[in-house]
Amino acid sequence: MSETRPPLPPFTRETAIRKVRAAEDAWNGRDPERVSLAYTVDSRWRNRAEIFEGRPAIVAFLTRKWQREHEYRLIKEIWAHADDRIAVRFAYEFHDEAGAWFRAYGNENWEFDGNGLMRVRHASINDLAIRESDRVFRWDRSGPRPADHPGLTELGL
Repeated sequence: MSETRPPLPPFTRETAIRKVRAAEDAWNGRDPERVSLAYTVDSRWRNRAEIFEGRPAIVAFLTRKWQREHEYRLIKEIWAHADDRIAVRFAYEFHDEAGAWFRAYGNENWEFDGNGLMRVRHASINDLAIRESDRVFRWDRSGPRPADHPGLTELGL
């Protein structure tokens, strides 16, 4: 039995937006195993300067990430889409072990297989130090962004 992760390609604008929000919600849950299931078993990633392949590497990467990025909160927004590809822009906020806050800004390019699993992910990301008072992603850290919380455009990001 094949794994599927709807919505499936070819994407419309509406289904691409749903795919982006599903990814955002999963990442905000900060469960590396669960997040990895949205990717093919041999998914290829470039994240900043790291290049790796496969679900075990994704789980290891996300585990390391969320061990050092505390109170992580993410917002993704669609930029463009094609039949089996989606481009997003995103921002997330976190603090390090010393309590210093950051906002990371980036872009991702995604390519999906026919079952809706991501087979390629390229992410370019830059970090900006911020004051705690400059944070704008303020919701319960235990899960997804509430439906009424503004997105990147509404926040002026």
